[in-house]
Amino acid sequence: MAKSGGTEKVKVVATNRKARRNYTVVDTLEAGLSLVGSEVKSLREGRVDLKDSYAHVDRGEVFLLGCYIGPYEFAREGGHDPERERKLLLHRREIDRVAGQVAEKGLTLIPLQIYFKNGKAKVELGVAKGRSTVDKRQVMKDREHEREIQRSLGRRR
Repeated sequence: MAKSGGTEKVKVVATNRKARRNYTVVDTLEAGLSLVGSEVKSLREGRVDLKDSYAHVDRGEVFLLGCYIGPYEFAREGGHDPERERKLLLHRREIDRVAGQVAEKGLTLIPLQIYFKNGKAKVELGVAKGRSTVDKRQVMKDREHEREIQRSLGRRR
């Protein structure tokens, strides 16, 4: 049942800060996360690390690997495995589209951020191409040049 006219409440839990530096993001999409209870509690506390994590398509399903969600202190029977493989929830046509893009040379799926949207845990995935060191330097130079232009325009006003 769809909500009508309501505003979406979004609380960002974690961002992958190096993702946009190390990769050129071609496309983004939103996926749900299949989690156990203690993982949700840890996410709400902000105990998550996206560094070195990625997603892959396996037999028509998408999984998130390398994402560390710290253990929840008050969980029963030890809680969850912090680095387990987590299933991402996407529609079939989204999975097929992403699988086609990832099959291209040099493209990969990286998580850009994890957040709660209307109480549901979501991850923003980026279909990205890796950057070389030279590309990273060029992007930094371009960004600095753009800042200088904006500063000079600001002084004139």
